Amino acid sequence: MTSTVDTPAEAAHPARSGLVAVARAPGWVRYALLAAGLVVALWLPNGLYPAVAVDILCWALFAVAVDLLLGFTGLMSFGHAAFWGASAYVTGLVAIHVGLPFPLAVLAGALAAAVLAVPIGYLAVKRTGIYFAMVTLAFAQMVYYIANEWRSVTQGENGLQGVPRSFFGLDLTDDYYFYYAILPIVLLGLAGAWRVVHSPFGRVLVGIRDNPARARALGYPVHRYKLTVFVLSGFIAGLGGGLFAVGHRFVSLEVLHWTTSGKAVIVVVLGGIGTLWGGVLGAGLVIRLEDWLSFSGFEAIGLVTGGIFVLVVLLFRRGIWGTASALALRWWASRRR
Repeated sequence: MTSTVDTPAEAAHPARSGLVAVARAPGWVRYALLAAGLVVALWLPNGLYPAVAVDILCWALFAVAVDLLLGFTGLMSFGHAAFWGASAYVTGLVAIHVGLPFPLAVLAGALAAAVLAVPIGYLAVKRTGIYFAMVTLAFAQMVYYIANEWRSVTQGENGLQGVPRSFFGLDLTDDYYFYYAILPIVLLGLAGAWRVVHSPFGRVLVGIRDNPARARALGYPVHRYKLTVFVLSGFIAGLGGGLFAVGHRFVSLEVLHWTTSGKAVIVVVLGGIGTLWGGVLGAGLVIRLEDWLSFSGFEAIGLVTGGIFVLVVLLFRRGIWGTASALALRWWASRRR
């Protein structure tokens, strides 16, 4: 008989059960979910305003990057806007002044974010819990201050305007066509995150999250693993930030503000911590809700999203994806009795 009760490990880390549920599902279910996700991704700009669909892709990458730290390493970062925003500025500067095709400009921005993540991560991973969160927030505020004061490069409060979408002579001014141009990049970023999680490296990260003392006793260099995943997370966040800059054709200081980091954490919690794909779902829901509220003329958008966040935390401790996955796993297990 297959038990439908959470194991002690899953009870201690309820966010993990969403990924466990997908892993335990039959092969055809996993392939069906993958196919459904690809169909939705291809349909999205036809069902939504293309600019909103572009934002969903960018924020999906950002959320997955945060979930790599929060869900699989147990590190709460309130400073990931530093990598999202730094990549956005570098991407904009490279696209404007060098004239490279936008994928290369985005890659340059993501690499710059990864480089920035090295010294920040080196100092931050020596702390845990709220202290890690505060260290990342402090560094992010430093980056924000530098961007604001370095007006000769960043244009300060005016921001970088007119970021081009050049791509080997193709006209991508229409958001509809731009969406399909960036979709392969986003899918590669998501696939990379999935590979990290399902690799031996990812399993060590989960072990470090659950019991760092035991991982250290087994001979794993805990700080080195944390730093590595921190840099990888910064790179994926930078990938999303660079695409966001090209998508909006404008880079402002808002991309570096601490509220941007907070929004990414909210997206992950809504979708489901430690589920990976929950961040994608959360990004779609939050961005679509914000667009609908803005279009309807409602100004207190944060009040609504904050209220929904509180309800999800109180009623669905695993997040939307995690709860749905756990319920599906229990239903499947009950049918096998």
